Amino acid sequence: MDPEQRSAATAPAAGPDAPVGATVQGDLRLVAAILRRDRKATAQFVSEYADAIYGYVRYRLASRSDRVDDVVQDVFVAALASLTSFRGSSSLRSWLLGIARHKVEDYYRERLREPQALEADDLPEPAADGPLVDEAIDRERMQARAHDVLRRLPEAYGVALMWRYWEGRSVREIAGATGRTEKGVERLLARARARFKELWETR
Repeated sequence: MDPEQRSAATAPAAGPDAPVGATVQGDLRLVAAILRRDRKATAQFVSEYADAIYGYVRYRLASRSDRVDDVVQDVFVAALASLTSFRGSSSLRSWLLGIARHKVEDYYRERLREPQALEADDLPEPAADGPLVDEAIDRERMQARAHDVLRRLPEAYGVALMWRYWEGRSVREIAGATGRTEKGVERLLARARARFKELWETR
C-alpha cells in the first residue's frame, strides 16, 4: 500500500464539529481507497457508519426487530455496489442514510405486496367512534409500550401503520408502491388500527 492509500484507509473520520469541506474531502478519500479495493478502508467504512445505519433502521422497523440485521446488510451491500456514484455533494453519512431510507421502504413495499397482507378477515370492522390510533402512535412512538404493541401485531398490520404514520406516507402513495387499490389499503389500515387499539387497551 502506498502512502496515499495508507492515509486514506487509516485517517480518522471528521467529527461533527469539523468543517464541511474537511468532512467531504475525508469522505472522498475513503471512497477512493475502497474503490481501489483497500480492505482496511472497507472495514473502516463499515465500522464508522454501522451504528448510525443500525440505529436508523432499528427505529424505522421498531415492530420488526428481527428484520433489522438483514436490512442493514442490504444497505451496506447496496452502498458498496454504488460507491462510484458518490460525488461528495452530501456527507457519506447522509448518503448512506438515504440508501437506508429506500431499503426500509423496500421492506414495507415487499411486505404489503404479498397477497395475504390485504386478505386478513379475522377481525371485525373497527368501530367508527374509536380513538385516533395515529395520535397514540405519534405521541408514544419513542416509548417502549408503543414499540411492544407494534411488535405484537401481525407483520402486515405493523408495517402498514409504520409506513402510514411514522413515515407519513399517504394512502395513495402506499397503494401506488404496492400495486394495491386505495380502498384495499384503507381496509388494511382500518383493521391494523382496530388491532392496535385492542392490544393498547388490554395492557
